Order: sequence, then structure tokens, then C-alpha cells
Amino acid sequence: MTRIGRRLRGWTNGVLDLPQDVLQEMPRITLIGNKELYIENHRGVLHFSSEQLRLALTQGVLEISGEGLVIRNILGQELAVIGIIGEIRYKESGENP
Repeated sequence: MTRIGRRLRGWTNGVLDLPQDVLQEMPRITLIGNKELYIENHRGVLHFSSEQLRLALTQGVLEISGEGLVIRNILGQELAVIGIIGEIRYKESGENP
């Protein structure tokens, strides 16, 4: 990112008091018990089965594993998954698989 872009992002963060997930394109993950999972700010589905979901992020991959996973809805950069969520793992870009 350019120096001007970094300054502008820092300025908007201070002045507008926006959430970090919006400013830095971070995923927002909401887990309800181990039955429902909502993910915002993803960049697409890389893999899906009833036991694993892999999502592309701006700087990495989000892996969800469990049993009976079903994508309930997917709208733009938002996704809802139901089933038994066993594990959520975030892997940054450059990290070993």
C-alpha cells in the first residue's frame, strides 16, 4: 500500500471511528454455540464438503471443520454455515498448509 493510502486509512480510522474489520478488510466471525457460524468479509469459497469449508480471505484462508456442514446462505462477502462446528482455523498468507 502506498504511503498516502496508509495515511488516509489511519486518518479515517481516527476521525470516523470505524471498526477494524471494515478498515483492514478483516473477516468478522460470529459463532453461535457450535451450531451456527456467520462469516463476513471473505473473498470466496475454496472448498466445501459436509466436513470442511475453506474460505479465501484478503490475507489468508479460513478453515472450518465439523460434521453435517451446510451453507445456509451466501450473499456477496457474507456466508452462514449450520451444522456441528468442530474447529475454526485462520491461516495467514505464507503459512504452511
